[in-house]
Amino acid sequence: MPTRSKSCIGIAPAPQGVLDNSRADVSFLAGMVVDKFLYHQPLYRQHQRLGSNGVTVSRPWLTQLTHAALELLRPIHQAQLESIRTSRVITMDETPVKAGRTDQGQMKTGYFWPVYGEQDEICFLFYPDRQHKRVAQALQSEHAPADAVLLTDGYGAYAKYATQLGLTHAQCWVHSRRKFHNARGVEPERAEIALNLIGQIYRVEEDIRAAQLTGKEKQSHRLKHSKPVVESFFAWIEEQFRKQDFLPSSPLTEAMGYAREREAGLRVFLNDPEVPPDTNHLERALRVIPMGKKNWNFCWTEVGAELTGVAQSLITTCRLHDINPYDYLVDVLQRVGQHPARDIGQLTPRC
Repeated sequence: MPTRSKSCIGIAPAPQGVLDNSRADVSFLAGMVVDKFLYHQPLYRQHQRLGSNGVTVSRPWLTQLTHAALELLRPIHQAQLESIRTSRVITMDETPVKAGRTDQGQMKTGYFWPVYGEQDEICFLFYPDRQHKRVAQALQSEHAPADAVLLTDGYGAYAKYATQLGLTHAQCWVHSRRKFHNARGVEPERAEIALNLIGQIYRVEEDIRAAQLTGKEKQSHRLKHSKPVVESFFAWIEEQFRKQDFLPSSPLTEAMGYAREREAGLRVFLNDPEVPPDTNHLERALRVIPMGKKNWNFCWTEVGAELTGVAQSLITTCRLHDINPYDYLVDVLQRVGQHPARDIGQLTPRC
C-alpha cells in the first residue's frame, strides 16, 4: 500500500512593521498622526472610534505609537530646518503653548517659534521660554547667506539678533496697522488717516500680484507707487509729534511711536522684491497651533511639545506644497529608516 506523503501549507511571515517590535501598519500610524495634528482629533477619541469598530487596543499603546512614529520623523524635520536656515529671507514669530508641569502640578507655558523659509517650508521649534537666546538657537547656521533678511514683528529679540549678526531686519506692516486700528476708538480721524495710507500700500501689492510681477519689475513698481505712500506716512507721523496735541499715553501715541521706532525695518520691502511687507504668510501657517491647542491633549511634557512641532512642521509644509499629508507620511515612514543620513533632505515635503 503506497504511503501518503505528508505535506504542509507554507505561510509567508507577516511583513515587518516600520517600528521596532511592533506590527502596527504604516497606514495606521500615518492615519493617527494626520487625525491628531491635521484634524485635531485627540487620541482618546481615536481610541473610542476604534473600540466602536470592534478594535480593542489600549490608549497608552496609541500614545507610544504616535511618539515612536514622530521620533522617526525627527531627522526629516531637522533637515527641513537646515534648509530654512540657508534661506535668504526668513520669517519668524512665536506663540505660547502649555507644555510640561511645574513641581506643583500646574501646566507650564512654553513657546513655539515657527520659522518660514523662502522655499515655502516651515518648522515649529519648541522652547520652554521666550528668552532672546532662542532666536539664535533657532536660526544659527554656518551656511546663512551674507545678504540674509529676517522678517518679524516688533519683539526686541529679533532686532537684537539681526544687529549682532549684521542681518537686514525687515518688519511687519500688519502689526503696525493693528496698533492704529486699536486707536480708532480714541482718535478715529487721525487713526483713519494712517489706516488709509497703509491700505494704499496693500493695494499696490494687490496690483503686483495681479500683474504677476517679480524681481526688478516688482521692485520698480514698489518704488514708483509704494515709496511715495511710505514717505507720506512717516512724514505725517513726524507732523503729529511736532503738534504734540495728543495724550502721551493714548493708543494713537503708542501706534505712531511703534511705527516711528521701526521705520527702517518697515522700509526694507521697498528695495527688496523678495521681502513681503508683512508676516501674513507665516501667520496663516501658524493657525494650526491655536486651532489644535484644545484638542491635542499631547503636550503633557516638553518632549511631547517638541514632537507636536515635528508633526505640524511636516504636515503644514505638505499643505503649502499641495501634497496630501497622509500619502506623504505613509511614504516617508517606510523609507526614513533605510535612507542614507546624508541625503535625508530628499524626504522633506518640498522634494
